[in-house]
Parts: sequence; C-alpha cells; structure tokens
Amino acid sequence: MDRLHDYCDSIVVLDTETSGLSFTGDEIIEFSAVRLEWDNGWKPVMEVDEFVRMTDDRKLSPKIVELTGITDEMLLEEGISKQALCEILGQLFTPRTLITAYNAQFDLLFLYYLLSKHGDAGILRDQPKLDLLTVYRDRKPYPHKLCNAIEVYDLAGKVVNSHRAIDDVRATVEVMKEMAKECPDLERYINIFGYSPKYGVSGPRISSVKYVPQGYRITDKLYNLI
Repeated sequence: MDRLHDYCDSIVVLDTETSGLSFTGDEIIEFSAVRLEWDNGWKPVMEVDEFVRMTDDRKLSPKIVELTGITDEMLLEEGISKQALCEILGQLFTPRTLITAYNAQFDLLFLYYLLSKHGDAGILRDQPKLDLLTVYRDRKPYPHKLCNAIEVYDLAGKVVNSHRAIDDVRATVEVMKEMAKECPDLERYINIFGYSPKYGVSGPRISSVKYVPQGYRITDKLYNLI
C-alpha cells in the first residue's frame, strides 16, 4: 500500500447502510469510515460510525431491519441529522484523500446525493477514488461479494461481514491490506471502476471516474485495457 502515498496523504475507507437501493428514493441510515494517514506507513487515526435519522415519518422496511438489525427506534434515539453527517464528511474528505470502498459506485451515489441536498458535493468531486470490488473482480473468479473476499484472504477469524457498516469497513481495510500484499498495484486502479457488460453502469457515471467493462473471465489487468 506504500505506493498509494504518491497519490494521497490520507485514505478514507467507508461503507453505508441504506433504506433501499435507490440513491434518490432511499436514504443512508448508517455511515461508517476509517481514516488512515501516512506516518512511515498507513496508520488509522479516526473511526466514524453514525446512525442517520430518516426524513420526516419514513419507516424502514421489515426486509432492511432483518438484513441490518437497524430499527426505526435506533435511528430516532441514536441517529444524527443529515446536516451533521455532511459536517463529518467535510472533516473526513480533506484534500488528497483517497476515497475507498467495496462497490464504491453504490456508496458514492448516495453520498453525492446527500451532499447535493444538505452539504457540498464538491468535497467529493476531485478526490481520487478506489473501488476494491473492481480490484477483486480483476484478480479472483466469481463470486465477488465482500464475504467472498474475506474467505479467500483467510480473514474470517479476524473480521466479519455483518451488513453493519462499521463491521464492513473494518473488513474492507483488512481486505485492502491483503490485496496490497498479493500484488502491489492498487494505485493503478485509482479512478477506474469496472462494470458488468451485461448490465451496464449502475446509476449515473461519476465524472472523475473511468468506467471499463469487466467480465467474469480474467484475461488482462483492467488498467491495461484503457
């Protein structure tokens, strides 16, 4: 991971839990992140885990409650406002911060939409972005969920994939470390998101990202196809 220091001064690994799959119709209900800063190596300096209150009288579906374990009562009693979350994002995304996630397209669309309504979406625009799902697809055969990466990298006794944002963030940090040990080319994937040729890009394209079709058969490194 040391090579990433040439491209950024900090790394924010993040994850969201949401009330559904539509970034315009659903909402972030949990936001978690770990911020790493360079000090002769990448060291964690900040961890964020916040529930976020829903708009007005919206309620979570039984499916989301079952999947995440998050309830309406938890959001009401422990959740922060959307404006407060935007303030936290402003603290996290300082200049030269590498925004990293597993399936980053999903999380970033929700964050862009949130910031466009309640904060400043410009804090995301010029930051470098790394999608670890794209990296994993480029290295390993199907299936490609986070739980599969945890198993393949033998992390099951160290982290969990629980559909809670904070657990998934911690797992993603460890997956990223293992990826860096496996092959020191993570910096080559910055601002490159792979997508299924069958289904296309999920949602609008992020202007700072290059989208490249990525099939299930590994033939060459994705960054060599650009």
